[in-house]
Amino acid sequence: MTKINENYLNLQGSYLFAEIARRVASFKNDNPEAKIIKLGIGDVTKPLPGAVIESLHGAVDEMAKEETFRGYGPEQGYNFLTQKIIDFDYTPKGIQLDLDEIFISDGAKSDTGNIQEIFSVDSTIAVTDPVYPAYIDGNVMAGRTGKINEQGKFEKITYIPCTAENNFIPQLPDEKVDMIYLCFPNNPTGTTVSREELKKWVEYAKKNQAVILYDAAYEAFIQEEDVPHSIYEIEGAKEVAIEFRSFSKVAGFTGTRCGFTVVPKEVMGYTSEGDAYPLNKLWNRRQTTKFNGVPYIIQRGAEAVYTEAGQKQVKALIDYYMANAKMIKEGLESIGIKTFGGVNAPYIWLKTPEGMDSWAFFDKLLTEVHIVGTPGVGFGPSGEGYFRLTAFGNREATEEAIERIKNQLKL
Repeated sequence: MTKINENYLNLQGSYLFAEIARRVASFKNDNPEAKIIKLGIGDVTKPLPGAVIESLHGAVDEMAKEETFRGYGPEQGYNFLTQKIIDFDYTPKGIQLDLDEIFISDGAKSDTGNIQEIFSVDSTIAVTDPVYPAYIDGNVMAGRTGKINEQGKFEKITYIPCTAENNFIPQLPDEKVDMIYLCFPNNPTGTTVSREELKKWVEYAKKNQAVILYDAAYEAFIQEEDVPHSIYEIEGAKEVAIEFRSFSKVAGFTGTRCGFTVVPKEVMGYTSEGDAYPLNKLWNRRQTTKFNGVPYIIQRGAEAVYTEAGQKQVKALIDYYMANAKMIKEGLESIGIKTFGGVNAPYIWLKTPEGMDSWAFFDKLLTEVHIVGTPGVGFGPSGEGYFRLTAFGNREATEEAIERIKNQLKL
């Protein structure tokens, strides 16, 4: 008898988007003339930058010639890309990294889900609540979380509520935890934290021999000067933190797939006997065994992001989406809806009006103005009473959506 990994039966994540799809399909079936605008999914709509396209074409031509053809590449990524990452993303901020501390991957989603494999199954974890579901699901699959209770929480996870009441600033847990997931700018709330707050987490991790898993996939959208782009801007963070980044939203690589993870050689895990062991070596072993590397063509495309033309084009993309974010935020606030985020991130997190729960507001938005967003409760129990809209739609659709909300939503 072939037995299954029964931890998969504890997964809850697919319910959210399956239910969204079901409700939208039902409404569309009953109202075939309705023009539905989707501002729920975090996918981009603008094409790849011209510099990236040009570089991709050049790499394709290389693969057509015997003298420039490339077969298997290094699982960790080509040095031409990792060096650019160091030179542009870290060195200007005073952060020193070696080439073998950066691992090119097919995206932050893969890495944030897979990183848990290098930790013991009995490691304890903490997540901010609400939270990006992939962090939890990878640990559910591994059997690290236990079962979910009636409040929508897994019994072995420490949840750290982030709501308007605490300004979306996660508080240090009372108990000791081993793995800490932080995401800033945050998905789904679009909020950020100060250097002083991040310093508290670094100090906590050092004191408790914990590891911070820091998702910085949206750092390029930061507009305010005093907001940290990397956890390594905090002294001592290289001893306790792993950082994830992505080209998906900043350069339109959602369908092209490229990101990277930084694992400093100083960050340690511990054996059952208490001996320190470099996590860099473990992640390298995991990647060389289970991952064959990002295609050469794609890495050449990502390298073009760091050219002079690429930097200008990427900034234009970010400006475009952040203009959408400003439009959504100001439009909602003009009719009295309380919003968060949308300043340093392409997500607008709003408080549902009149005390409605998240799904009730989803139905109201769909039926009255034909707009689809994401119920906040789908990101965790503390997301109840909140709702997420994204700025990744095209300009015309975003403008129309906000005008509909302002003129047709009955509050």
